[in-house]
Amino acid sequence: MVQGASRTVAQVVGVSLLAVAVSAFLSVAAVRHGFFDLQVYYGALNWWVHDGGEIYDYLRPLTQYGFTYPPFAALVMLPMAYLPWLAAIVVSVAATVVVTVVLFWWLIDPISRRAGWTRWFVLAVALCLAAAYEPMRETVNFGQVNMLLLFLVAIDLLRLLPRGNRWAGVGIGLATAIKLTPGVFIVYLLVTRRWRAAVTSMVTAAAATLVAAALFPDASREFWTEALWNTGRVGELAFVSNQSLRGVVARLDPEHPSTLVWLVLVLGTLALWAWRSRVAAAVGDEATGLALTGAVMCLVSPVTWVHHLVWLLPALILLVDNAMAASARTLRRRLLLAAAFVGYGLLISRIVWSWEQDFTGPDGFLGSNTYVWISLALLAFLPVRRWLVPPGSGDEASAVPQLDEPDGRAPAAERNRVGGPLSVR
Repeated sequence: MVQGASRTVAQVVGVSLLAVAVSAFLSVAAVRHGFFDLQVYYGALNWWVHDGGEIYDYLRPLTQYGFTYPPFAALVMLPMAYLPWLAAIVVSVAATVVVTVVLFWWLIDPISRRAGWTRWFVLAVALCLAAAYEPMRETVNFGQVNMLLLFLVAIDLLRLLPRGNRWAGVGIGLATAIKLTPGVFIVYLLVTRRWRAAVTSMVTAAAATLVAAALFPDASREFWTEALWNTGRVGELAFVSNQSLRGVVARLDPEHPSTLVWLVLVLGTLALWAWRSRVAAAVGDEATGLALTGAVMCLVSPVTWVHHLVWLLPALILLVDNAMAASARTLRRRLLLAAAFVGYGLLISRIVWSWEQDFTGPDGFLGSNTYVWISLALLAFLPVRRWLVPPGSGDEASAVPQLDEPDGRAPAAERNRVGGPLSVR
């Protein structure tokens, strides 16, 4: 009893010290954006609701930035037009915090149970580390919707789809109707032959879009015929914050970026993703499917600002999961933990901004695209968790050899522990 109390006190002190350290780090490293994107949403909605303007005609004063999301997103955000500005900030930050806590619980709690860690302590440590993660702090400081979209997709892939729930696909459909890029998860469902969920997601996205069109016909007409195709409203492709393959190509030749080279890179990346996603789906590893598809979305989207890279969080967490599934003191565990440490370390460092003004030369090519290389490495090398396959299933034979590799052997007692690999599902 005394020993347990002492451990709890030590854990509380440890979390408190980590929170202080992260706060000190953020006071130096975090850039204050003044909720810039939230100001765009807020201004556009007020212009539309209270001033009688068209939502896609609005530009934030002294900038080229306007509302770029589909009309259904405007419908979802409509209550913001009736809130004071400070209340809108509170809602934005609170919503991001709540969905992050829930998502991290879904991803991290199975690791804690398998490893025998104190569950609340591991979650608290992970949330502190997430606060220092550059894409997360940028999402909060800009007032962006990235974590809300990731949460909608995760509801489907982590909760509903593994249980065969008939509503699987609704979250992906809603995320796609709010912002088009999560539509790649519909492709994921098609590639992995989850036909019912794919149809559900497409019907949901279409229904949400039609509802918005019926309510706001003028705004819908302008978005689908004009605003969607006006790339100048988004920003400069070569800007160092654009950590996509399109950004890589644009930084090679900002004046004349090669569309052909970009398309070739995209096709190759999609082929790798489709193959790896099908492998993950074949053993029921939906979390890895989520992580791989999040990484490929960041890579193939024409514009992936740094704050969009919150979609890499599941992959970083799963690196730790795979490491802890390997036996202690093995090369496999050390390599996976090192990969997670290096990837996370670079993604809190703002390293790409060192080349914001000049990304020429070999160092500029390598350094200004650091986050792209991380996305590619995660897509190519994030392990599929074959050890999730239940004993006695048809896929068990293909799963066991991975555990029997010299650097990845898990003791029988560890594999059979209560709360073991099956609990992740």
